[in-house]
Amino acid sequence: MERYDLLYRLYDEFDTDTLREYQDFVDVFPPVDSRVALDHWQEASDELEERKDEIRQGFATGGTFAEVAARANREQAFTAQDLYSKYGRAVNALVLDVDETLRSAGSTDNEIPRDTLHVLTEFHERGVPIVICTGQTLENVKGFAIQGLGNELVHSGNMSIVYEAGTGVFTPGHGSQTKQLLYDDLDDEIRDVFDEIRSRVLPDAPDDLRRGIHLQGNEFNITLKPNFDIGSSKAETVIDEGLVYLLDLLADALTSADTDADTDQARQWTRAYYADADSEIREVLESEGEVSETPVDEIPEAVRALFERIDVAYYHADAAEIGSLELNKVAGVEAALDVLGVDDPFVAVMGDSKSDLRVMQWAAEHDAGIGAAPDHASRDVLTHVMDTDELVFDQGKSAEMLRTVYVLNLLAKLG
Repeated sequence: MERYDLLYRLYDEFDTDTLREYQDFVDVFPPVDSRVALDHWQEASDELEERKDEIRQGFATGGTFAEVAARANREQAFTAQDLYSKYGRAVNALVLDVDETLRSAGSTDNEIPRDTLHVLTEFHERGVPIVICTGQTLENVKGFAIQGLGNELVHSGNMSIVYEAGTGVFTPGHGSQTKQLLYDDLDDEIRDVFDEIRSRVLPDAPDDLRRGIHLQGNEFNITLKPNFDIGSSKAETVIDEGLVYLLDLLADALTSADTDADTDQARQWTRAYYADADSEIREVLESEGEVSETPVDEIPEAVRALFERIDVAYYHADAAEIGSLELNKVAGVEAALDVLGVDDPFVAVMGDSKSDLRVMQWAAEHDAGIGAAPDHASRDVLTHVMDTDELVFDQGKSAEMLRTVYVLNLLAKLG
């Protein structure tokens, strides 16, 4: 019988909703020291097994279908089957952004939900490597990863952290490859630009801007964060101002890089180039009254070549950042997968920002995976996701998308 027919039968003939309720209760039941509570958990666990047994006995491959029904609703299961029909293989690594993807300040109190953490541990138990891919500092990511997933998983040798959007990779348990500082491989021309900007970014900032921002404690990238709640109107104001300020600092660094440009000309080139490259940056420059009228094709080739190696990123009411395009998340993910021994990757990429989009595009271009995003992701990310597999999930509901991928892997075992 065709797989789709079997799934229809599974969800039509069995009470899968109740089955999932029992599975969710058993999975995320908090550790308690109460005989009454433990007895209740045991009763639920016994009932869960009885319901799974009914499915096991009803299908030739009933064990797998019982797990499918316990993990996914009808829509998730059919989406997983669609993905298997299209790609014909299981996901062999997860590549996961954190902020506004695994966790969301808008709906999860900026904590990774317990159901999401549980699904990640189930992937780990099945041998699927996990790559946390974030713009945050390594210490921040290590802290919440150990707290949420446990020290044993983080140091299992099957998990990697790509931090600061690709400037470094941390993969515990791999000897000399445990920590890779990818920025060490950049040439002096680029490192000198970053050194100059970093030395000036706070001391030279206007007083009103300096009071409203702080510099994230990165090893390499230069990231301005607001001293206000992310997403608030005050955060929006200082980050928009901070973006213009960073562009001008980058322009000033150009004048020290043997480009034969005066400060005003360099600033016009910088604003013109990055406005042309990113519509959100253009909108900020327009709202701030700082748009350059210089045509992009008038930017000298040597200057353009330098711009093509330097990334300026804008995250609405959250951050403004300068990084190296040679050290984006794609470079970090490739380095992480190499250390983890994923030779023929087919990854599930989940993220919400332009830096995540680059990884999704890399996966699509190399037939190396699928991309998924929360419904509040940036416009370009959502456009890409809708144009590929339409894997969009609700804010704060990353576990639902992870379950879809988990079921894809279950179905792939059936061949």
